[in-house]
Amino acid sequence: MITEKDTEHIAQLADIAIYREELAAFTSRFNEILEYFDILDTVEVMEYRNEKECNVLRDDEIVPSLPQERALANVKEQEEGFFKAPRVM
Repeated sequence: MITEKDTEHIAQLADIAIYREELAAFTSRFNEILEYFDILDTVEVMEYRNEKECNVLRDDEIVPSLPQERALANVKEQEEGFFKAPRVM
C-alpha cells in the first residue's frame, strides 16, 4: 500500500508538483492502480497455438522503400541528401 509519504517521494522523483490538498487523491489513485496490477497478476496467460505451426510470427516481406528524392520533397531544409533539423544543444 502506498502512503502519502510514498506519493510525495514518487512526485519528487518524477519532478511533479503535487499540492497538499491533492495528496490524498493521488495516493488513493496510486493504490487503485496497484490493486489492478494485483488482479492482473492472477490472470493466467494462454498461449496461442496454431494447429499448423507453433510460430505465430510472420515472415519478413521485403518491399521497396521510399525514394530519397520523394522523401525529401517537402523538407524545408536538407543537407547532403539528409533531413536537416535544428540543433538541440
